[in-house]
Amino acid sequence: MCGIVGYIGHRKAQDILVEGLKRLEYRGYDSAGVCAVADGALVTAKCPGRIANLEERLAEVPAIGQATLGIAHTRWATHGSPTEANAHPHLSDDGRIALVHNGIIENYLPLKQWLQSKGRTFASQTDSEVLSNLIAEFYASSGDFVEAVRTALHEVTGTYGIAVLCRDEPDRIVAARRGSPLIVGIGQDEYIIASDASAIVAHTANVVYLHDNEMAVIDGDQMRTITIDNVPTTREVELIEYSLEEIALDGFDHFMLKEIFEQPQSIRDCLRGRLNMRESRVQLGGIESVARELVKTRRFIFTACGTAWHAGLIGEFLFEDLARIPAETEYASEFRYRNPIIEDGTAVIAISQSGETADTLAALREARDKGALALGIVNAVGSTIARETDAGVYLHAGPEIGVASTKAFTCQVAVETMLALYLGRRKFMSQEIMTRFMEALAAIPGQIETVLAQSDMIRDVVSRVADRENWLFLGRGYNYPVALEGALKLKEISYIHAEGLPAAEMKHGPIALIHKGMPVVFIAPRCGVYDKIISNIEEVRARGGYVIAVATEGNKEIRRYADAVFYVPDCPQALQPLLTVIPLQLLAYQAAVLRGCNVDKPRNLAKSVTVE
Repeated sequence: MCGIVGYIGHRKAQDILVEGLKRLEYRGYDSAGVCAVADGALVTAKCPGRIANLEERLAEVPAIGQATLGIAHTRWATHGSPTEANAHPHLSDDGRIALVHNGIIENYLPLKQWLQSKGRTFASQTDSEVLSNLIAEFYASSGDFVEAVRTALHEVTGTYGIAVLCRDEPDRIVAARRGSPLIVGIGQDEYIIASDASAIVAHTANVVYLHDNEMAVIDGDQMRTITIDNVPTTREVELIEYSLEEIALDGFDHFMLKEIFEQPQSIRDCLRGRLNMRESRVQLGGIESVARELVKTRRFIFTACGTAWHAGLIGEFLFEDLARIPAETEYASEFRYRNPIIEDGTAVIAISQSGETADTLAALREARDKGALALGIVNAVGSTIARETDAGVYLHAGPEIGVASTKAFTCQVAVETMLALYLGRRKFMSQEIMTRFMEALAAIPGQIETVLAQSDMIRDVVSRVADRENWLFLGRGYNYPVALEGALKLKEISYIHAEGLPAAEMKHGPIALIHKGMPVVFIAPRCGVYDKIISNIEEVRARGGYVIAVATEGNKEIRRYADAVFYVPDCPQALQPLLTVIPLQLLAYQAAVLRGCNVDKPRNLAKSVTVE
């Protein structure tokens, strides 16, 4: 949820650290700081607010600008409000240890009490400062920096990604992770530590992904990895999949808008090499090793959080419709604390853009412990979920910087569609039907381009109602999860209260909310329940609601019932969410811009939720 950058090499660290923080600011943006070893001391500069504030503060601390080793952090507050005292890096009270930390130390209170009994003092409200003092306490007794970090981590309950400096060892950085991602980029006689590859890609494409309970000890021009039990490990050097250009705005005002408009290409990339039109079959290399087990699977459970959970709901419809296999969707945050029934023949599919979502990872582990086949649908190569599943499928959506997920969502649905077709063809689906679906799926990127062309018109419509504080989004069947996703997007970035519902449920209570001028968005493409949705629209119109409809191209009749209509091309009902969600993404974006909100950095949100 926060951003970590560390550097050790031959260049001035400050420039690389600040540049990295800017690329990670979408992961945490309520405070930031830098620490370097300079003139025999740990020198820090930190402040609440954005990276621009930190740059002003750094101008007042010239010693940091000369250092060739340092650590930096941009924070999303968990323990303590966003103040200078609570900002990272955190120094131990004796000034020997500096640390940046992502994650939550769950047992920080008893550790803090123990340290206070030893005479240690604290300057912040954070759990992270406890860890810096804990390392310092063990360092004071052993005199061994690496051993002190290792010993401290054995006392910790919770999650962490950390980078640590020691005043007495000015040519060394120690990094470690458990449940919070950490990567080491390997350059020419230099190393860059980061919580996300976007902070590294400008300098090197060669990276090592640390595993849970693993440490990296970097001394000048060499690195070794060990477990926290001091067992040496070997990690292969891997390549970052994307380029620096892919994380640039490229002429767009916001990353979210860029990523909305990237969806035709991201879905093409997601489908590439996986639709074998000549043989009418889907080829998914990531699941070939468990193909036999998948065909025998009697029940699927999708587990995810937020937008990925909405994708899971669509997956549930797809699996039951196209593959005729029972499926259900669970909030990962609830699944992990229940006692779920996992029978023989159950497969659990974890969906996560980052592959690091804490609740989803915990749900996946719970299911595996109970004997389920574990599959993953993730975007981030080398992520924890990707490593801990029995098999899975990468999205190949490219980096997603905007906090509100867009292209990852549509690629998740595209992958679920391919999985459902893969299983359906092996169970009952004829070659003719399979070919028809594959052709329709391959046409989706081009159809999205026609929807995106309505962006200006959508802005005009939204400008009439952007000041309204309560909205409803209604859909049925495949488009009920789209209604949920449309409401979530509006909430996330424009701070408008919005609620998504199955359209038929409106009469069972929520209709009491309808009043004159209230925006109600209906996802109403041609489908088996289209006439029912028209009836729902008439009920809203009768009460003065402002109706916005998402309808199938050529449907002129719906203009009699709606105040505004956004059109999507015709396609099979199972593929409609890939099109109907696009105008809702644009609607939320335009509303946020019109209301003056920070689209890419919405308040209180972070891109990857790696803590509970």
